[in-house]
Amino acid sequence: MDVVDWFTAASDWITSKVFYAVPIFGTEVPLIVAWLVVAGAFFTVWLGFMQVRGPKLSLDLVRGRYSDPDDAGEVSHFQALATAVSGTVGLGNIAGVAVAISLGGPGATFWMIVAGLLGMATKMAECTLGVKYRREHADGSVSGGPMYYLRDGLAEQGRAGLGKVLAVLFAICMVGGALGGGNMFQSNQATAQIVAVTGGEDSFFADRPWIIGLVFAAVAGAVIIGGIKSIARVTEKVVPFMAVLYLSACVIVILANLGSVPGAFGDILTGAFSPEGVAGGAIGALIVGFQRAAFSNEAGLGSASVAHSAVKTKEPATEGFVAMLEPFIDTVVICTMTALTIVITGTWNDPDASELGGVDLTSRSFETVLPWFPVVLAVAVVLFAFSTMISWSYYGMKATGYLFGDSVLAENVFKGLFLVFTVIGSAAALGPVINFSDSMIFLMGIWNIIGLYLLAKVIRSTVLGYYERVESGEVKQVAHR
Repeated sequence: MDVVDWFTAASDWITSKVFYAVPIFGTEVPLIVAWLVVAGAFFTVWLGFMQVRGPKLSLDLVRGRYSDPDDAGEVSHFQALATAVSGTVGLGNIAGVAVAISLGGPGATFWMIVAGLLGMATKMAECTLGVKYRREHADGSVSGGPMYYLRDGLAEQGRAGLGKVLAVLFAICMVGGALGGGNMFQSNQATAQIVAVTGGEDSFFADRPWIIGLVFAAVAGAVIIGGIKSIARVTEKVVPFMAVLYLSACVIVILANLGSVPGAFGDILTGAFSPEGVAGGAIGALIVGFQRAAFSNEAGLGSASVAHSAVKTKEPATEGFVAMLEPFIDTVVICTMTALTIVITGTWNDPDASELGGVDLTSRSFETVLPWFPVVLAVAVVLFAFSTMISWSYYGMKATGYLFGDSVLAENVFKGLFLVFTVIGSAAALGPVINFSDSMIFLMGIWNIIGLYLLAKVIRSTVLGYYERVESGEVKQVAHR
């Protein structure tokens, strides 16, 4: 057995364990998805349904109304949110949603929204801890995320040994996820879209995909070399632009089919609770919807906490409130708009829909109104892929730094390795690599959520304490100079 065969076999074995599924009412339920959704439900109750009570405060924080520019940190609340959103909004919002609907019917959309709302609480929990236990360095930079709150937070409880083990396991998985799913897969899919719109098999790039990879690596390198401040400056511009571009296309399709909107919502609600129509009935729609949301917004995986930890604040809970908006933007808004477009146009019900890839099904839905949409889709995929890459470069960099004692040298070595993998990803067949990388990303959720449960009392006292001080007027809005 050569190295490739060995890696493929190892990747398949790890994937089968991480995504181990059990049959429930005739539908295979991946336990990792249940693990993430149950955590969302727990923290929704534990934090007093803050998704309902806290959005106004979240928006005020993003707008800078409680921000003191002299606080420790590197980026604003908005920049931290944009960086984290750029890491989750990607091809899954375009292709993954189409796959979910083709498997679970329109009803999967409803459960996707529910899971997204539950994920808001998990994001609040992990990003509050990220700021609370972050490390501030002499040069003004900061390092934070699950590695630090697993180690230091559990040490405060007398569980130092467990904390160190969980932190190292998390960091190793984050490095693997950053190089694969956060980089190579993004480069590969963006390259495929560019080849498709420039002539397909006749494209100049068809036999030279590495050229696109080199361009991606050069542009990404120019951004990530400056660290989180440089990344945040780019994401705060790219994320709003790509969101407006994509959502505008969705709105055009919806307006062109305005008469079908009531029926589409009816199909979504009926399909969510109907015992017939799709594999597994209502349970099938629920599982597919939950799985799509969990895979899309990454709530509970801990990745976003690394970006949010760099925020300028002295109140850890402030970033918990800001982070709560992330699953709402990713899942409740962007994924739902994709789903509504597919349901309204009816393309999910085409005889050959199940044979199409997710991107092709989404593209067909848009093409019913916008014949030139493949060009918009290519631009959206490239922007989504690029923004995901630069965010995950930071996640992997910080995880590498942690593993080598907060070493700046180790972080810089990772940056170079990351860019090499960008070029490789554009030209390589990535099946086993992506399976392995996805496993690493979702393994992060096991170590992270164990820590969240153990630190649940700290999370609640921090979040509710800050919210009560804001409500009482003790915490006042900042008058900016």
